[in-house]
Amino acid sequence: MQAFWEFAGNFWWLVFPLMGVLGMVGNAWERGARMRHKRRLEVMHAKAELKAAQAAARGKAVPAASLPPITGATATVTASQAGSASRETQVTQLERLFATHDAVTARWLEYELDVAKIIAFPAMSDGRQPLTAAFLRAKRIADGLRPASAKARLSKEQLAEYRNAVADFEVAFDVAERDARRLRDSTFTDDERKRLDTAKKLLTVAIDEAATPAERQLAYRRVREELDGLISISDEAIEVLEKKVMLELGPVTSATTTVTDAASLPRAEAPDSPEPGPEPLFPPKRPSTTPPPGATWPVPSRTNGDSPGRVTHPKPHR
Repeated sequence: MQAFWEFAGNFWWLVFPLMGVLGMVGNAWERGARMRHKRRLEVMHAKAELKAAQAAARGKAVPAASLPPITGATATVTASQAGSASRETQVTQLERLFATHDAVTARWLEYELDVAKIIAFPAMSDGRQPLTAAFLRAKRIADGLRPASAKARLSKEQLAEYRNAVADFEVAFDVAERDARRLRDSTFTDDERKRLDTAKKLLTVAIDEAATPAERQLAYRRVREELDGLISISDEAIEVLEKKVMLELGPVTSATTTVTDAASLPRAEAPDSPEPGPEPLFPPKRPSTTPPPGATWPVPSRTNGDSPGRVTHPKPHR
């Protein structure tokens, strides 16, 4: 004990750096606890949203008690967001909601119009999937509540209803997209997966600019045959794919165009008498005034005299 007090008396100044080290360790522990608490809340919210989407797909309501409780930190953040939202004008809020609505719709159209994505993630275009059906239902509700323009006059209840519909639309799409990327083609049989793989390979040939037109057309028909009965493709997606397949092949010559146009015209019956042909392209030649070769003088006169058989002699040159 005496040795300890002697050490403390000689090295008492070590207390100050030790206090700094202990303070840094305490702060790091507190920050780690806050991060763990925040992650736990995010996981709980994600699970609650997924549970709500699944219940909505089955047509059941989710009780409010099943949602995660709002802590003091979340309440502070929500209050600050509500204060900033109250300071915004209604036009600004609608413009922001329109941008979110359009962004989610554009992300959804990528899965609806791109045949490659439809083959890779078929659950996004399958309305039989519960999460996809819930997303489509939320989309219809948000589209129905969307005002005509950002300058439309809405009540506070209508604005809040549209805001909630856009939030549900965005959350439902995120949940459905994650589920579709997780499932991929796991819901198909082995033979159906082989057909999907064949369709993927043929699709690359159908939109390849280096391939010939005949190869692209054949690959396009094969893609339609492989996907028939497996995946339902919308007419808009087929139209987009056909535009990619029908690439420009260069200008067509006039002779080919003329032959094609002539072949497309109906054939007329042969007339009884031949019609006069078109006029010649070159004007007729003037009659020559030089005598034909081998002609001898005297020649008959070309004047209209009393004696048509009169003979004239040429005058000699002086």
